Amino acid sequence: MRRRMRTTLTVTTAAALALPLTLGAVPAGAAPAAAGDGTPAGAAASALDEDSSSVARAVAEAVAQARREASARTFVAPSEDAAATAGARDALDQALADTVAGVPVGVVGRVDAPGLHWSGADGTRRLDGRGPARPQDRFRAASNTKMMVSTLVLQEVEKGTWTLDTPVVEVVPEAAAVVPDAYEDDVTLELLLTHRSGLPDHLSALAASRMTDPEDLDEFFEVLGEEYPVADHLAAMDDLPWLFAPGTDVAYSNAGYVLLGAALERATGQSVERLLEKRVFGPAGMRHSAFPDDPGLRGPFLHEAAYTGELGAGWYGLDPFDPSLFGAAGAVTSTTADLQRFTEALVTGDLLEPATVTDVLTPRTVGSEVLPDYGLGVYRLPDPCQDGAWLYGHDGASFGTLSITLTSPDADRQVTVALTGRDLTSVGSDLMTALVPALLATC
Repeated sequence: MRRRMRTTLTVTTAAALALPLTLGAVPAGAAPAAAGDGTPAGAAASALDEDSSSVARAVAEAVAQARREASARTFVAPSEDAAATAGARDALDQALADTVAGVPVGVVGRVDAPGLHWSGADGTRRLDGRGPARPQDRFRAASNTKMMVSTLVLQEVEKGTWTLDTPVVEVVPEAAAVVPDAYEDDVTLELLLTHRSGLPDHLSALAASRMTDPEDLDEFFEVLGEEYPVADHLAAMDDLPWLFAPGTDVAYSNAGYVLLGAALERATGQSVERLLEKRVFGPAGMRHSAFPDDPGLRGPFLHEAAYTGELGAGWYGLDPFDPSLFGAAGAVTSTTADLQRFTEALVTGDLLEPATVTDVLTPRTVGSEVLPDYGLGVYRLPDPCQDGAWLYGHDGASFGTLSITLTSPDADRQVTVALTGRDLTSVGSDLMTALVPALLATC
């Protein structure tokens, strides 16, 4: 007999691709959540309560921890001493081993900094233990896709196709069914890029629309394998209430990037997949990245797997997952090397003009509890190695993978970590196990 989620699917899906993707862990000492009938649902159900900023906070704490350790250490940096370089490599290898000693199945990482160029892997590619993970393995990059879609949008701005102030309904007429009449002139491309439009995240409603029982966890993972046309995305958006007046607040919304993908296709007559291949992957040298629209993974991949604790079957293999559920908000697959090729090409001006790069990296949202300082599809975090400096990038969180890629503004120091075998009952601490040493190695 299937076990039932006592919380709704809305919690699971809304957290699944959002920047802070998490099914928040239960705080120590917290009381069990109440089920719909008023009876205690227990800690497992409480672990599915949404905390939309928990992974973002975990990433911020990893950066702060790296900063504390960098400030306290007395040994020389890797670039200054061969023994220090060897020690840094050993620490990075150990961090990957420590990561897969927990829930994750496989993990890959890459660090590039003056005097240190390292890539590593630990664990296996598959939940069943087949195939050791390799540094060059591909994985679902999820919301890292947003940096790339933003790049395409800004290339169109540079060409004069539109401006950042262009209302989305002028570019995607179908969006008029989604945007309230009072806001048709106000929901601009810039507000979609920066999550300040008020458009709610729609993925939970979209997946739930395919289910007969929205509390059935097994059925939830089954419908992840179905195809989700853009028309269905728009219908799910239309069914949800608007969150706030455009530009007055911030709320992470995958729906905004689905609309941006539709805008790109309408303006260019080409698919997002083809646009990425020609204008991002090719110029950046991303030879092992793709924008798939069908289920299945070919080649050396970290195969997605999700751990749900005592809920459902516990572990779920996600090879049948259909990336059309994420679309332009998060369908890209990539590698650690390719993600670093992309961030380098972005910040150094290989994909956009220098003035546009500055605009991309300039945050529109500062000090929010919901998001890190967020620019045009890119966020920034304090550089743990240099006071007053920043690292730029994004994280990606699918139902079975977690990843993050960060770069200094000159791309001299870069960090990327990704894992499969995601613990949906935690706040991303497994990824942080590898991220802290990786950040520290760049100092």
